[in-house]
Order: sequence, then structure tokens, then C-alpha cells
Amino acid sequence: MHLAELNIGRLIAPTNDPRVAEFMENLDRVNGLGKRMPGFVWMMEGSGEPGTGNTDAHIGDDPQFVANLSVWETPEQLQTFVFDTVHARFMARGKKWFEGLVQMHFVMWWVAEGTQPTLDQALEKLSYREKHGDSDAAFGWDWLRAQAAQ
Repeated sequence: MHLAELNIGRLIAPTNDPRVAEFMENLDRVNGLGKRMPGFVWMMEGSGEPGTGNTDAHIGDDPQFVANLSVWETPEQLQTFVFDTVHARFMARGKKWFEGLVQMHFVMWWVAEGTQPTLDQALEKLSYREKHGDSDAAFGWDWLRAQAAQ
């Protein structure tokens, strides 16, 4: 099995607004690093236009509500990318570019090797986690770490 992850957020401004320019200017750099990391399997792609990352893969009719969806071989490999690379610096500054969300915004789940989940499937997993909490079906970092410690 591989590990899928979805992270959603709502930008504080449209993607061409100067308030999110630093974030937009670094999407290709950070996503490119992720794609070169050991254990990276797949990432939902946007238009392919430079500097847009996955931001055109928005949620619903709101172009500021964006999603990142990827698949990794192991949790450890995803964890290394998220917390031990330049990605962590950008994640720590997320409040500069993203609205604070009151609803659940992150979920992971196991997928069969070769699976490329759709955004709709990933949003269903996020909704499941929000309604039912962490389980084998949908979970966050704390649940995953607790399972590994058993």
C-alpha cells in the first residue's frame, strides 16, 4: 500500500494578487523538490503553466480554495518532505497566504500501489475524517504515529 494525502486551503487573495505572490513564485520550486524526493509517487497536477502549481485544481467554484493531493511510498518519506525540507519553512508561513480554516484541512489514507486518487475521492476522505475522526479509513499525523508506536 501507498499513502495518499490531501491538504486544502483558501488563499487570502486571488493567485495573481501581490499578497500571495511569494507563495505562487515558489510553488514550482517546492513541488519540484517534492517530486524529486525518495518515496514520491504521484501528485495531482494543475494546468502545467509555470508558477501555478496545483492552484487551478481548486475546490468548487472558489478559485482561492486550492488543494494539494499526492501519493507517497511510505509515511516516513512524506514526513521527511513535509517537515525536513524547505517545504517546512513555507508551511510555517502559511498564515501569511492562507485563511485560517475552522474545518478539517488535511487527511491521509492508504491506497493500492498504482492508485491516483481524484480530488473528489480525496475530499470524501477529508469529510469522513471530519465527521468520524481518525481511523484506518482516514487519518492525520498523530493517529499514524500512534499506530506506528504499537
